[in-house]
Amino acid sequence: MQESRLFKIVYYLLDKGQATAPELAEKFEVSVRTIYRDIDALSAAGIPVYAETGRNGGIHLMNDFVLDKAVLSEGEKQEILMALQSINASQSADGSRILQKLSAVFQLHAENWLEVDFSGWGNQGFDNEKFELLKSAVIHCRNVKIRYAGSSEVISDRIVQPCKLVYKSKAWYLGAFCTEKQDWRIFKLNRILDLEILNESFSPRDFPGPIDSSEGEYQEIILRFPKEMAYRVYDEFDRTQVWHHENGDLIVSAKIPEGAWLTGFLLSFGTQVDIVAPAHLKKMMAEQAKLIYTYWSAKAR
Repeated sequence: MQESRLFKIVYYLLDKGQATAPELAEKFEVSVRTIYRDIDALSAAGIPVYAETGRNGGIHLMNDFVLDKAVLSEGEKQEILMALQSINASQSADGSRILQKLSAVFQLHAENWLEVDFSGWGNQGFDNEKFELLKSAVIHCRNVKIRYAGSSEVISDRIVQPCKLVYKSKAWYLGAFCTEKQDWRIFKLNRILDLEILNESFSPRDFPGPIDSSEGEYQEIILRFPKEMAYRVYDEFDRTQVWHHENGDLIVSAKIPEGAWLTGFLLSFGTQVDIVAPAHLKKMMAEQAKLIYTYWSAKAR
């Protein structure tokens, strides 16, 4: 217990610069006499801590004590703090504590350069909570019960053994072993409607191969957009997949899995996309658009 408090006193002094004995006693919930004993113990251990009396006195560490003993350059220290800032940005309490401690040790200010919010616009933070719960389940190898909205339009309850979280194509996915199917599955996080971490644990193992979110075979798709759609095109496609026609149109060549997702995606562009290839995709789009027209025509009567 004393050893833990001694480290905390050092961190506190590194962060604050100085503190009074009563201030430290209140913070660590011990007596002032215990704090002075702790200071003596730190000094005996070779930590250059000292006390000054008087109005502006207090307990200090010798200036630049940690910097003189550090083997990292200023740039390396800042890189570490920036990396920890990215951990802290994902709402990690551990990342926040580590960042605070190392900021004090390095005597550098950690710039708040990154913020990550997993929730969608208008969402009240459930996506953030969902991510943290699944992260904990992955780390501690705990079974999770999820309610999932699958692509087959069926909402089902499953018990899974979560293995890894992956960010791919603007969405988070969970790679897990499904105990019902007795096979590996991929779950899109925003389709997980509810989840519960169970008491049962499992032996850790690696997900077999890279996570692939596709639901069909990849095929080369060539699309043509008017120049006015550039903002949307670069939202959806990498610049290496886009080239400009001499009239200003944007031509996109990309490998995309065919299926319900693709037709829905292309329909979202309305009349602002032309399918150059493959030819059969034009027929699929026309059939889907006809179904939509029939549906809404009936609703409008």
